[in-house]
Amino acid sequence: MKKTLLLLFCFSSAIAQENFVASTQLIPATNLKIELVPIKAGKFLMGSPANEANRKPDEGPQHEVAIDAFWMAKHETTWDLYSTFLNKDLENIDLKEDENRKKNANAVARPSKPYVEMSFGMGKNGGFPVCNITQFAAMQFCKWLYEKTGVFYRLPTEAEWEYAARGGTQTTYCFGNDATQLNDYAWYFENSDGAYKKVGLKKPNQFGLYDMHGNVAEWTLDQYQADFYATPAASEANARLKTERLYAHSVRGGSWDDDADALRSAARRPSNPLWKQRDPQIPKSDWWMTDASFLGFRVVRPYQTPSKSEIEAYYKRPPKDI
Repeated sequence: MKKTLLLLFCFSSAIAQENFVASTQLIPATNLKIELVPIKAGKFLMGSPANEANRKPDEGPQHEVAIDAFWMAKHETTWDLYSTFLNKDLENIDLKEDENRKKNANAVARPSKPYVEMSFGMGKNGGFPVCNITQFAAMQFCKWLYEKTGVFYRLPTEAEWEYAARGGTQTTYCFGNDATQLNDYAWYFENSDGAYKKVGLKKPNQFGLYDMHGNVAEWTLDQYQADFYATPAASEANARLKTERLYAHSVRGGSWDDDADALRSAARRPSNPLWKQRDPQIPKSDWWMTDASFLGFRVVRPYQTPSKSEIEAYYKRPPKDI
């Protein structure tokens, strides 16, 4: 009997692995899509070793974390995608869409129209990464995506983000320790000419993910805590420091405006209220947009879909918590 159960388990696992492949999420009523890369479950050393150049105290101690399987967007979320969330009039009424999903998606809260051009002249249409948005706005986009597609999407945890960014490596960057190779993989201060660039123009990492180093920095789900890695919770499976206050949240990846050290796989950055010093909205809002043209996000889809109640709880978190 035990042997039979073992064989059935192995057979089921094999089927699951076969289904866990690259995927494309089509966005109903648009001609847009999100390409998704499968990130297999595994363990990795999170943080940087004590001898890594330019290491910061909040990157240690290194600790092992087990991560469940998930899909991650191959590219950072673009203005093309985000603008459709902002303005339902950009949807194509000639394309068929489930009426219930359309109704639910239209009910998702959206920010008011900004009174300034939110890319600040760096570019929007044709594959530029979205910027100047809060973590709350990024999560509302995920909610809209869920209502449009019926598939649960969210921001990555900080552990998921680093696991994916490393691409199976333990070096300073996904390609090794030599920062002079960054030009092949990333847009940063030395080569960006003062602006972000279209996604996917540099080399991907070993998992097939683009712009994990540079271009725009990326929101994660986690509350930022400088000494979190020293706590037992940091080594739990799928570790995550849940949010309990508005500041600070963990931001990863570095940006077009950062030096090479900020693009390291282990580099962390806390969000800052100064990023919202100038409010570009009418009426004014604390929750939707920032003055951080270096900051965007990408989405993930967990392999194991949460229950409906868990999904609803995730999306119902009030802005003051995120």
